[in-house]
Amino acid sequence: MRYKAAIFDMDGLLLDTESMFLAAFIKTCEQLRLDFDMSLFKRIIGTNSVKTREILIRGFGEYFDYDAFRAQWVQNVRDDIYKNSIPVKEGAVNILKKIKTIPLTMSIATSTAYSDAVKSLELTDIIHYFDFVVAGDQVTKGKPDPEIYLKAAERLGVNPDECIVFEDSENGVKSAHAAGMDVIQVPDFLEPSDELRSLGHRIYNSLDDVCRDFDTIFM
Repeated sequence: MRYKAAIFDMDGLLLDTESMFLAAFIKTCEQLRLDFDMSLFKRIIGTNSVKTREILIRGFGEYFDYDAFRAQWVQNVRDDIYKNSIPVKEGAVNILKKIKTIPLTMSIATSTAYSDAVKSLELTDIIHYFDFVVAGDQVTKGKPDPEIYLKAAERLGVNPDECIVFEDSENGVKSAHAAGMDVIQVPDFLEPSDELRSLGHRIYNSLDDVCRDFDTIFM
């Protein structure tokens, strides 16, 4: 067996939440009379709350009230979740079931805050696949820094090169690669840049495609 552990990002990879975050972001901009900037939103994908704050304050300007914006944005996301629930991404349950049969230990490494991540995993009924969650508010440096993946490997009791990581975002791929782990990327909003592709990691269109290539990857 090539690997001893599998580590998953959550938003945009297992859960189709990035589209919900975007819709809520646009609505918040409208409510607070701010000009929506898609390039600004793209820059915060895969970042933790500290980095998100920094990017948005720089993007909207010195008079931008981040705390008010975040409170309204979070409320809009929660309203959407309450109304529509959280969609699970295509192939997510399939790949989790297949990895569980090997079996590998599995964890989540997400930029989302711990309480929100656990709640999302519980609402979508996939939390039982994972041994634990490492969240954005449990590390000092967010993705693309490797800290979160190194911490996950430490808690799993394995070496970084014994882990395979599943990610969707550029920041996440860079984080896992810097930690010395093999990475499989299933892009969500953003196609991988040429710079990212030069890392040589596997890129798939969906987690179902990963399932179809399962034996090649894991055996």
